[in-house]
Amino acid sequence: MLLRIDPESSAALYDQIAGSVRREVAAGRLPAGERLPSARDVAEALDVNLHTVLKAYQQLRDEGLVEMRRGRGAVVSARADALAELRADAAALAARARSLGVSGETLAALVRAAAED
Repeated sequence: MLLRIDPESSAALYDQIAGSVRREVAAGRLPAGERLPSARDVAEALDVNLHTVLKAYQQLRDEGLVEMRRGRGAVVSARADALAELRADAAALAARARSLGVSGETLAALVRAAAED
């Protein structure tokens, strides 16, 4: 698993880490049951504070994407399979939006609005 952050980005580091894990799950590279690297290992590899990684893992846990297991650390939950299935739908929707001349920002706003309904 390759986690990436952009120190120049205005997004918080923990949001970038959580987003990176989400992308790996959606792409199917992190299936349900897969153990995430320890927070300490991620912090070392990315040269960030341990608490930053823990906050990202907590965010993923709160979303139900990751389960925290005593003795095993962070494990990708069964919800990961659903996210991977939705990736194909999202790709088709994005392609349809492009063909209609709808920007990515506008499409994202439509999806957010639909999710709130």
